[in-house]
Amino acid sequence: MGVLADNQFKLLPTGNEAFESMLSAIDNAYSSIRFETYIYRQDSIGDRFRQTFIAAAKRGVKVSVLIDGFGSYELPDSFWDGLKLVGGKVRKFNPLTFSKFAFRDHRKILVCDEKIAFIGGFNIAREYEGDGVNQGWCDHGAEIRGSLAAELAVAFDEMFDKANLEHSAFERFKFTKARRAITYMHGTLILSGPGRGGNILKRWLINDLKKAHNVWIEMAYFLPPWRIRRMLSKVISRRGNVKLILAGKTDVKIAKLAAQNLYWRLLRRGIEIYEYQPQILHAKLMVVDDILYIGSANLDTRSLQIDYEVVLRVQDKNVAYQARSILKNDLQHSLRIDPQTWKKSRGFIQSIKEDFAYYLLARFDPLLARRLIRRFLKTEAKQITKS
Repeated sequence: MGVLADNQFKLLPTGNEAFESMLSAIDNAYSSIRFETYIYRQDSIGDRFRQTFIAAAKRGVKVSVLIDGFGSYELPDSFWDGLKLVGGKVRKFNPLTFSKFAFRDHRKILVCDEKIAFIGGFNIAREYEGDGVNQGWCDHGAEIRGSLAAELAVAFDEMFDKANLEHSAFERFKFTKARRAITYMHGTLILSGPGRGGNILKRWLINDLKKAHNVWIEMAYFLPPWRIRRMLSKVISRRGNVKLILAGKTDVKIAKLAAQNLYWRLLRRGIEIYEYQPQILHAKLMVVDDILYIGSANLDTRSLQIDYEVVLRVQDKNVAYQARSILKNDLQHSLRIDPQTWKKSRGFIQSIKEDFAYYLLARFDPLLARRLIRRFLKTEAKQITKS
């Protein structure tokens, strides 16, 4: 466990380790539990978390749960009746309507007693149970003890207060309120979301890549903008190295097609690409020299422009070493993409599919989101004028 000023940080390389640590923290909470996730399923692990929440509420702990209205749309409201009966609070972020559909809460946060917190890519669903090799999706998370847990509690409370949004209230929502970077000794807690100006996570990452020589990226959904791709190419031009571990198996086929649309552009610049083979890859982990990025954000258009995300940036050699050990282990289960073989394998129909997927995710999706933002901000200005 690496010490970051008054914070302690521990990597959780598998779903089994993450869930057991999270459930233990809930079991031992004595004051408050804040839990936020994109997907929550009604299955064995979902029921286990629910029962642990109920037990905590019965012993007097304040329990608050926030789930996304789209990611968890299959979960019936009655699922939470037992928790509500003993005083727990449950809300859905951005209940589904066409006018608000684009913006989602993709964050994964658990905070217990404002002293211990968890972030990462894990949703609450049975497919995340396992070691990522023999069973369960490959994903990674982090446990944080210290003052950053209190900052994550504040971030949770802001989203929880804005969760049950009627249309007019959502139009007045301050997009920029949930977008900020909290700096501390050796790192940054990055909270990103939709709004005016560039994405805060992208700015931090580009700044770190400007001088990087050794870059590892393991990403479930990989569709970085041109400027990040350019920064990765410049790492190679400095005689550095860039390794990408991407999805060999995926739960979102169109996302894999869109990523593959970029392969040849990256391969011809000397960037190494590997596809993870044993299980579906859902990880969001980056190491830039001695800097670790871990959290809920993918390196794609939706995470960088549209959704609400949380990422921890840690500048610490020991922590970066631990992360690279996880990446090296995943690399052993990955197949390297050979540049020449790859280029020859792309037939006309396959290329059309990849081009279409890229256009849909990299162009159409953000265009729709930007139009909604402009509409919301215009309505907000009218509301301010009237008041």
